[in-house]
Amino acid sequence: MAGGLAALLDDVALIARKAAAQVDDVAAAAGRTSAKAAGVVVDDAAVTPRFVRGVSPKRELPIIWRITKGSLFNKLVIILPLALLLSWIAPWALTPLLMIGGTYLSFEGAEKFLEMVGAGHHEQATAAEKGAQSEDQLVRGAVTTDLILSAEIMVISLNEVADQPFTTRLSVLAVVAVAMTALVYGAVGLLVKIDDIGLRLAKRPSKQSKKIGLAMVDGMPKILNAIAVIGTFAMLWVGGHIMLVGVGELFWAAPVTVVHHLAHTAGTIPGIGGLAAWLTETGFSMVAGLAWGVVIVAVVAAVRRTSANHPR
Repeated sequence: MAGGLAALLDDVALIARKAAAQVDDVAAAAGRTSAKAAGVVVDDAAVTPRFVRGVSPKRELPIIWRITKGSLFNKLVIILPLALLLSWIAPWALTPLLMIGGTYLSFEGAEKFLEMVGAGHHEQATAAEKGAQSEDQLVRGAVTTDLILSAEIMVISLNEVADQPFTTRLSVLAVVAVAMTALVYGAVGLLVKIDDIGLRLAKRPSKQSKKIGLAMVDGMPKILNAIAVIGTFAMLWVGGHIMLVGVGELFWAAPVTVVHHLAHTAGTIPGIGGLAAWLTETGFSMVAGLAWGVVIVAVVAAVRRTSANHPR
């Protein structure tokens, strides 16, 4: 009896160790895939506050919560099953899909970069400017935008674990979906309420509280602008990297090989090799993303002009 119990406990311990190892593997893979999706995540966090600009402060968090639920639905109910099905029946399609997403990121990044340097103009209507548009319509618009960004996050994540067993892929994508949604919309909720928190502090009798509160209110536009700039460069970095790798796998290996060689050379610099290698690869990826994005911006502008000159 004692021997049977000892054997049972050994089996339980073995199962527990295997489960713990799998959890560690999933956590590590989720961390890697989340880092790869950084550019999309920052852009998501930069875009979303615009949807609630001009909304009553009492409705900001409820609206963000509705968008959060829509984002989880996008990732877990729509994108996750489709991504897993694709990885099963057509894994070869992941690279072309990533390149489509990379083109989208490069286009968005280039459009925003050109606007930053005064060579383009791209506006997105805020909630206040939309006038009589209902809250439901506002949420639907935000969730639709989120669907595009979430699809890119999930495809990037899937590509990182495409060679893993089904259960690992499912677990990693589910963890990434929940973690990225919580990160993005938790940050957005904090961002849109910072000025309200600052106003409350500014109304307190303490001079220190007033000083901190006013600094928070004055600094909020600068924070949002900084996030937008970081998001722009992150999109160009991720989009350009996707395009370089995709072109290398499907058509022409020379560009990505040269970048890897230069990054490897930079990595040999004593003391700062790791940083130098990362900056080299990131810099070339940004340049590639910007170049490709500018081409797409020009094509889109030409199509728009043609459509405007030849209305149906």
